[in-house]
Amino acid sequence: MARALEALASEIVPGGRLVGAEPLAPDGGGGGDTGKGAGYGAPIRLRVVDPGGVEHALVFRTMRPNDFGHDRRADRAAGLLLAFDTFGVVPDHVRALDVGAIAADGRLLSLRDGGEFYLVTSWARGRLYAEDLRRVARDGACTPEDEERAARLAAWLVDLHARKGAALGDAACRSAAVYTRAIRDLLGHGEGIFGVVDAYGPTVPGAPPDRLRAIERRCLEWRFRLRGRADRLARIHGDFHPFNVVVDGDAFTLLDASRGCAGEPADDVTAMAVNFPFFALSRAGSWARGLGPLWRRFFATYLDGSGDGGLYDVLAPFLAWRCLVVACPAFYPSLREEARDRLLALAERALDAPRFDPAMGEELFS
Repeated sequence: MARALEALASEIVPGGRLVGAEPLAPDGGGGGDTGKGAGYGAPIRLRVVDPGGVEHALVFRTMRPNDFGHDRRADRAAGLLLAFDTFGVVPDHVRALDVGAIAADGRLLSLRDGGEFYLVTSWARGRLYAEDLRRVARDGACTPEDEERAARLAAWLVDLHARKGAALGDAACRSAAVYTRAIRDLLGHGEGIFGVVDAYGPTVPGAPPDRLRAIERRCLEWRFRLRGRADRLARIHGDFHPFNVVVDGDAFTLLDASRGCAGEPADDVTAMAVNFPFFALSRAGSWARGLGPLWRRFFATYLDGSGDGGLYDVLAPFLAWRCLVVACPAFYPSLREEARDRLLALAERALDAPRFDPAMGEELFS
């Protein structure tokens, strides 16, 4: 790291020579009752002498992993990139001179000239599982193969969720704070309940602001009910819905795992399950012999395989989130008012009940 800091100093101060590096404490005021014990960053003061003999002081900053939304490497990268992008807009603020990443060999890779980030993945051959559900809704009946596929998807989740707590491997994932964050993100993340509700607007048929506000309040109460349930922390996909499952014969491939892949198993179960009533509401009469059997088979297979007797005790706010997503006009602009009303009614029924019951889905079509 010393050589890397020397190279960085010479780049920022052209021809400069690093003559000192010292860690900075979070509080230089002497402690006492108001002494600050820790901060988010790990700054180092660099003293650099330029070719003319003038000394310059720089600060090299990294971020520590912690439980305040910085537990993932992506969080820490986001914080530093945001600092680089915004320090300059605040009057009288220290200037951000560079931002980058520390390579595995200790080199410092600058990103100051970078723009948007990109990701390259492999290609998954096949069709989206959503196409199967559209076909079942259109035909009004599912095939034995459809039921078997729903069961295989549920069994895949059983295997995924079998890795719990310490078995996740990463020390950060063994912390109860990871489960707490998953519940916090369920509500407050931009892709969570608050963000999705904000996407509705004030005049959405079937979803007036007062109704959405009441759903938010119910979900917030559930946040406190789920505290202390960190024993449920498991490996998850994070966005397990039919548009993220590519089917190819008897096999399937997953897309777009989300939000750290550690959290509450009910997240994945509800992300998929809500789509059975959602697609059924698009075609009258498609529940009884079509999507309804898939709903029942999916839940039964998951419960039988996982033995998760506590799932229905914690599922409601996750189901409410997914109902809000599929009912949101930003994602499904052609959804009819009646369908939106029924989906939100399912969320409300689940949130108000002491324990979820899959019969709540059946009641939408009775």
